[in-house]
Amino acid sequence: MISALSGFALIGVIVLAGRLARSRAGLPADAEAVLGRLVYAVMTPCLLFTGVAEAELHVLLSEPLLVSAGAAFACFGAHTLLTRHGDRGTRIVGALTAGYTNANYIGIPVATYVLGDAALVVPIVVLQLLVVTPVALTLLEVATTGHASLRTTVTAPLRNPLIVAVLAGVVSSLTGVRLPAVLAEPIATIGSAAVPVVLLAFGMSLSGRPVLAPGPDRTATIAAVVLKTVAMPVIAFLLAAGLGLPRDAAYAVTVLAALPTAQNIFLYAQSFGTGLVVARDAIFLSTVCCVPVLLLIAVLFSR
Repeated sequence: MISALSGFALIGVIVLAGRLARSRAGLPADAEAVLGRLVYAVMTPCLLFTGVAEAELHVLLSEPLLVSAGAAFACFGAHTLLTRHGDRGTRIVGALTAGYTNANYIGIPVATYVLGDAALVVPIVVLQLLVVTPVALTLLEVATTGHASLRTTVTAPLRNPLIVAVLAGVVSSLTGVRLPAVLAEPIATIGSAAVPVVLLAFGMSLSGRPVLAPGPDRTATIAAVVLKTVAMPVIAFLLAAGLGLPRDAAYAVTVLAALPTAQNIFLYAQSFGTGLVVARDAIFLSTVCCVPVLLLIAVLFSR
């Protein structure tokens, strides 16, 4: 567990660097917005393409993934029912914060050092990239542009660089066709910068406004954090028990369900200009709160 906590420490240091840069480096007022657009349009598509192209798509067919997916969608739905006020874009972002797991930056070290197998987190990564992300981005596109025609709904994914990158990665994975090294290596290098830059932009957004400040977003944020760090692992455990998963598998899906909200949600909120406060506060609080939850799960399963 001590080794796994290094992932949290790494995130914390980069976020702190972003906050200090915003308050002391004399950056322009729109610095984090510019970083966000750069990550959204260039870095993250490269990261997604590389990740999906190298993924084993058959991992979507597994009982543990059914548990993880069931817990996630239950939390998406619960948040939508609990927070019926506010604009549609904010409600979509809020629902995502309640069930979209930080499977990469926190999930990989936790799967490696706590569960002993980094591959356990791969199915969740694939599910979120291939199913949740395209649907969520399409809904945000429709909600924020106000265009809900059939043509707009159908073509929205093809106008989104993240979804295009995922689809290209799927084609590469299924066909076995790989880009030549002269292209693949620069794409992978650019993609590797996405997470640190998102964390820097996230840290910048924390400067000047306290977390959980009074306002219409406070209830949605609290609901998201409780669902993500408490309800989701409980639901995952109950589903695992209902499917009769072995103890080790039940432990794994429960731990993975307790991971915090992914920083991707902040990127989506920033890109579409909606739900920024909910995304920022839920990511920060779920990252802090999941540490004692993970420790508690480890203690309970050790008995």
